[in-house]
Amino acid sequence: MLRALWRHLTDPNISDRLLKDGVDDEVIADVVLKHPVVYVVPALVSLLGLAVWLLFLVVPLDAAWFPFLAGLGLVLVGGYMALSRNIDRFVITSDKVFRVHGLLNRHEASMPLGRILDITVDKPLWGRVLGFGHFTFESAAQEQGLRDIHFVPRIDERNLTIQRVQRDAGLRSKKVQRG
Repeated sequence: MLRALWRHLTDPNISDRLLKDGVDDEVIADVVLKHPVVYVVPALVSLLGLAVWLLFLVVPLDAAWFPFLAGLGLVLVGGYMALSRNIDRFVITSDKVFRVHGLLNRHEASMPLGRILDITVDKPLWGRVLGFGHFTFESAAQEQGLRDIHFVPRIDERNLTIQRVQRDAGLRSKKVQRG
């Protein structure tokens, strides 16, 4: 039972979100997890929690409850932060791009490939050094649920994957060779 609960909290079940009609099934082109840099803050919060938690060994016995609970709370917050970053998935399929995120409350947003008008790739200096960037999707819709995707590892490769899938779906023209 605990294993099922853990799996439910940490696995967004990407395959359950694909169109399957037996004739022209949707195919996953890429599943993108966040770059490992997003785990730095949760790790630091958890380490701070461990340091605070260890203070209960050296403080007077009548006050030991405070560092114990504060440290435990910080470790739990760091764990929650790490798990919520782990569940955040950006998926490129043969028909759409979509994002699933949220640990306790699951949020989903998708955009058909044909509605993507423009993709902006932002590569900040520290992102170029560490190997990540950010996507901004523009579509014809005024309000959209899928706009900014942050901390995408190997962003140039992922951008080319989206372009390739759009081309294969007939949404991007193939370059005509002139002889």
